[in-house]
Amino acid sequence: MISPRYAVMLSLGLAVGLSAGAADGRADEPVRLLRQGNAFRLMRGETRYVIRGVGGSDDLAALASFGGNSIRTWSTDDIDRLLDAAQAQGLTVCVGFWLGHERHGFDYSDRAAVLAQLETCLATVRRLKDHPAVLMWGLGNEMEGDGGNPAVWYAVDHLAREVKRIDPDHPTMTVIAELGADGEKVASFERFCPNVDILGINSYAGIASVGERYRAAGGTRPYVITEHGPRGPWEVAKTAWGAPLEQTSTEKGRDYADGYRRHAIEGDDLCLGTYAFLWGNKQETTATWFGMRLPDGTRLEATDAMVQGWTGKPLANRCPTIESLTIDGKDELAPGARVVANVVAADPEQDSLEITWILRSDAVTIGVGGDAQSAEAEIAEAIESQGSTAIVTMPEGGGGYRLFAYVRDGHGGGAVANVPLRVDAPVRAIPARRAELPLVVYGDGAPDSGFVPSGYMGNVGAITMTLDGRDRPHQGETCLAIDYSAGDAWGGVLWQSPPDDWEGKLPGGLDLTGATALEFWARGAEGGETVNFLVGAIDRGTYRDSGKGELRDVRLTTEWTKYRIPLEGRDLSRIKTGFGWSLAGPGKGVRFFLDDIRYVKD
Repeated sequence: MISPRYAVMLSLGLAVGLSAGAADGRADEPVRLLRQGNAFRLMRGETRYVIRGVGGSDDLAALASFGGNSIRTWSTDDIDRLLDAAQAQGLTVCVGFWLGHERHGFDYSDRAAVLAQLETCLATVRRLKDHPAVLMWGLGNEMEGDGGNPAVWYAVDHLAREVKRIDPDHPTMTVIAELGADGEKVASFERFCPNVDILGINSYAGIASVGERYRAAGGTRPYVITEHGPRGPWEVAKTAWGAPLEQTSTEKGRDYADGYRRHAIEGDDLCLGTYAFLWGNKQETTATWFGMRLPDGTRLEATDAMVQGWTGKPLANRCPTIESLTIDGKDELAPGARVVANVVAADPEQDSLEITWILRSDAVTIGVGGDAQSAEAEIAEAIESQGSTAIVTMPEGGGGYRLFAYVRDGHGGGAVANVPLRVDAPVRAIPARRAELPLVVYGDGAPDSGFVPSGYMGNVGAITMTLDGRDRPHQGETCLAIDYSAGDAWGGVLWQSPPDDWEGKLPGGLDLTGATALEFWARGAEGGETVNFLVGAIDRGTYRDSGKGELRDVRLTTEWTKYRIPLEGRDLSRIKTGFGWSLAGPGKGVRFFLDDIRYVKD
């Protein structure tokens, strides 16, 4: 589900042990598929390898200690460091390659763009194929759309064929979003992708019947459940104004457990294991929909459920549970109305519970394909809380809101639930969140700034942005490598908050008042590359950029050079477009590098 635009065996073996380490095979032996009859098993060396995995890369030491054995990525950003970190913990990595999505503008009928994408992937395979943490190659994630374009499948199969020529010791897999209407995606996979060893399936509410539906659609090859967890926001009931109703973390835990049990434990002879989504947390529809942990590392029931599935034993101290979160009265309210909310929570070990309440704005933006979203604004001083009861004073501005109750047990476990609310009044602009300066938009190890490189413009199929550690970064281990493969037309990318809000309709952005400049470092691969850089691009809507700045026709050299967009005297109370670049094709492809992009206060 995660897009890199914002800001990856088989035998009917008899050994089925699931204890951590014992069934994981040797790191220096090939991974292969072994088949007996219609059954498949993933083999690492001579040992069966059942995938006990997650998507995400947070706190790998904790994952290993809990009995997990593998992670998957959606791109090769920072992959060298991640492979080394996984190897240090005894974990494997399904190395994911981000393949272009047609809904993002990638054109699979553009031969040059498809070949450029293929060559980028193959170069990475050549470089990484001997790393002992590599488990398999994940070729794309949900790039098939509705599954009806054969050109997409042909491109994936071509890539798989070339990958196997370079590296016969690791299987290939491509990942789809569910099976499609009447299994049409499975039929296309079987028909057009003979060189892809494994089908990865992202499935949420439909996970219970995936195996049956896969076979009914003609699926014959092994599969991995590459994402599973709670019901998705597209699969649940909604309020009268369209806000999806999120399960409590306790309810979600049951879904995680059921998905793993049905596909990895109960002996499906085509399934090789699962990757639960998501090891960590992210804003997608809400702040808590898919995360298995809270931002401070607190475990949620999803983690406990997977640990019990992986090891066969519950954790010694389990997460608290939430039975209900209710409000007194209606969920559509007048400005300034007071609402009483109650949460009913308990703890398996009778630990004392701490309850925190937060009211957030809710733009009622249902996530699409995992595209990154900015965090919803917190409404300060809206809540008077008394443990399990909260009194909420609704804002004067109309629109959607969500009330969250966070429960923690003091032993690393937690639970969370929320309820959507709506103020029936004209929408008022929610002030942008004040940022602390300096603010790093891009840099190694920097926290999430809220600005996502989602605004692809012009000839988007010719644009590739990757983290690269080989081209002498300005500082840290990686820099941002940008390729524009076309010789004509133009292209560019904007760092947006929230992503894809071209019309200024959604809350977001940051209040950067006090910043005197945006500074960044850049260099060209050959020298002479001409690039434009900017701050602020949205000039319409309720939530527009309050100020702008730009550097036009910057001519890069091969040496890292510091550039500066002055911002003194500009209104920075809401910056929605935190950074951007654009260029015109000069008759050949262009490659340049960026590093350490930040707002500073002199």
